[in-house]
Amino acid sequence: MTEPADHILLLAGTREARLLAKKLVETFPDVRITASFAGAVDNLPDLGVPTRVGGFGGVAGLTDYLVNEKVTLLVDATHPFAAQMSGNAVFAARSLNLPLIRLERPAWTPESGDLWQSVVSLGEAADALPAQARAFLAIGRKDLHRFTHRTDIFALARMIEPPELPLPGHWQLVLGRPPLSASEEIALFRKHRITHVVAKNSGGRRSHAKIEAARQLGLPVIMVDRPKLAETELATSVEDALRKINLEIVSDF
Repeated sequence: MTEPADHILLLAGTREARLLAKKLVETFPDVRITASFAGAVDNLPDLGVPTRVGGFGGVAGLTDYLVNEKVTLLVDATHPFAAQMSGNAVFAARSLNLPLIRLERPAWTPESGDLWQSVVSLGEAADALPAQARAFLAIGRKDLHRFTHRTDIFALARMIEPPELPLPGHWQLVLGRPPLSASEEIALFRKHRITHVVAKNSGGRRSHAKIEAARQLGLPVIMVDRPKLAETELATSVEDALRKINLEIVSDF
């Protein structure tokens, strides 16, 4: 009797997830791969694999999906701040004794010249901004509402898509992905006379330019620490994830 094919469910939403999906197709052409997006971004990238969009309905819904779709390996490559989804993945995988690998890029750490104030929440970050600050907010559109009550500051908010709620009239919005070069961020900060940078510690190189720019300009950075996630097997890079996925697939035979 033919053994059922492996089915990898990739919880996507990051640059690393996009890279990993392409590598999985190349490395495991006979393995079924499905990528899942939460649906927070309208223009979803083409990962070259079948995709689904939207939530699962908590741990119970995810568990049902894993069973019904005969998933044999779960890979969590969501954003480091997607704590609820990562937590659901851990509990669902444990309930089914299903292997789970979380691809988690290393967090940023302060370097010489950095002026960081670490906070544990976005609410604390909003409170940490002094009156009359000119803040650059790199926090995403879903959490912008945590700052809009601070009408005593100017804020330049950057996100990929427009926020659902209007900004205070004297704030400004920049739509687009972060640049790769610190020089572009420096020019942006100088143009808007930015005095503070607020960022989530998402890690990775793709959005690190703002941190480098703040260092060069001597600007304080209010850095929101990552949430604590349930423990599971970790991969710190796409290559590391591929190695660990390969071990799981080979062990099936």
